Amino acid sequence: MLRYIKKYPVSLTFILVVVYLSFLKPPSVPRITLFPHADKVAHAGMYFVMSALLWWEFRRNHKEQVNIRHAWAGAFLFPVLFSGAVELLQEYCTTHRGGDWLDFLANTVGIALTSLIAHRLLCSKIRKGTD
Repeated sequence: MLRYIKKYPVSLTFILVVVYLSFLKPPSVPRITLFPHADKVAHAGMYFVMSALLWWEFRRNHKEQVNIRHAWAGAFLFPVLFSGAVELLQEYCTTHRGGDWLDFLANTVGIALTSLIAHRLLCSKIRKGTD
């Protein structure tokens, strides 16, 4: 566990921020939305950043050998499972939050977009043999 804390400090810090924001009791203020489903864009952006940080720290820690399966497991599969777990915990373990399948879909879209971009960049660097 300590190994992961040393290798992925930025990602783990961001994950803790996501956990805090996911279970924080929102203040009771009038709801202001710029456009319909603005919260879904925020969800996609939040998980886009989480996945991007995981890809970045994976690449930083594995410069000499890149196992693309491990990268996909850590930077795609983990955030998808994590976001699903958060949505289920919000639904069944809180009274002030509700799990939403559209939130989960938005999270997955953000993760998939990051992973496609990162995979493309990573594969092009591997083909070129550069770092």
